[in-house]
Amino acid sequence: MTKFIQELVNGLTQGGLYALVALGYSMVYGVLKLLNFAHGDLYMVGAFIGYFVLQWFGGPTALAIPVPFVILAMFLAAGGGVGALGVAIERFAYRPLRDAPRIAPLITALGVSFLLENTVLLLFGASYRDYNTSAFIPYSTEIRIGGVNIWLVQIMVIVLSVVLMFGLQQLVVRTQLGRQMRAVATDREAAEMLGINVDYTISATFFLGSALAGIAGVMAGLAFNEIYQLMGFILGLKAFTAAVVGGIGSIPGAMLGGFLIGIAEAFITGYISSTFTNLIVFGILIVFMILRPTGLLGRVQLQKV
Repeated sequence: MTKFIQELVNGLTQGGLYALVALGYSMVYGVLKLLNFAHGDLYMVGAFIGYFVLQWFGGPTALAIPVPFVILAMFLAAGGGVGALGVAIERFAYRPLRDAPRIAPLITALGVSFLLENTVLLLFGASYRDYNTSAFIPYSTEIRIGGVNIWLVQIMVIVLSVVLMFGLQQLVVRTQLGRQMRAVATDREAAEMLGINVDYTISATFFLGSALAGIAGVMAGLAFNEIYQLMGFILGLKAFTAAVVGGIGSIPGAMLGGFLIGIAEAFITGYISSTFTNLIVFGILIVFMILRPTGLLGRVQLQKV
């Protein structure tokens, strides 16, 4: 039972990261019907921004300010920086192709993904970088429940993921921007005729989704320490799987799918073998695409005629 609970905690931690990245997939797809396969690499950029902010404040072993302020600065810098990068990508890579056949922006998204990976490789090299989180958030801060050890960073990742999802859901449901997003997602041309600034709404959607990916990158660095330029590729595909499982275009669905994929991955690693993790996870994607393409919480999209 102890191992089961420990793997469940590990799965929720990993699932929180998948969920935050999956939220970006769902938001962009909901508004533009675009699968932004560069989204996983925005997560990677966020991890690097967080790392350099950490170094700027003295590094993990000699922080110049209290730890909570450093972590807050890492989240703000990664969220703001990656959000701005997402807006720039939308403006220069996707907006000119908005009315092009769907294959064009999809190929462009793959190109942007390779561009981000290789830019980071050229600027910072291929070496792994280490957050060394235990130097400023020691493992002694863990909570012990029976034989289960829950590190403070794991709690932070899980709780913050849920809080951000809830906040995003409230923004979409209750704010003027959220209503504009839903209108553009339903019918972009009709929204434009009603006076909604479609370009601004889409840019805001990219900013929010990209910012969540950047924050997830910092969380990954804090939880797993090592970061490198290819870390976003496979995670992005798994986050896409989470979005499909939960129901792409659905915010609660992205969250549910992220946690389910994270938990499944943890149990596969803990009880079978990490060798089969990717095989089974992507097998789940294929099964859902065949049997339930709308996902668990998604709805069938009405087609305009």
